[in-house]
Amino acid sequence: MEIKILGTGCSKCKTLEKATREAVKELGVDANIEKEEDIMKIMEFGVMNTPALVIDGKVVTSGRVPNEKDLKSLLTK
Repeated sequence: MEIKILGTGCSKCKTLEKATREAVKELGVDANIEKEEDIMKIMEFGVMNTPALVIDGKVVTSGRVPNEKDLKSLLTK
C-alpha cells in the first residue's frame, strides 16, 4: 500500500502523519508512507485543503484529520 500525507507542515498535517503511522503499525498493514510538502505536487492531486490523505493514488480525505476509527477504516478498505 502506498500512502501519502499531503500538507505543508502545519500542526494538522503533522497530526495526520503521526496518526496514520500509528494506525498502520497497530493494524500491521504493509505500507510505504511518504510526506509530501511541495505545494505544486499537492495541487497535482486536486487538493485545495490540507491535510490530505492519499492511499494508492486516490485522495480519501482532505481538509481534516479523521478520527482513529475512520482512519483505520480507510486503511483496511
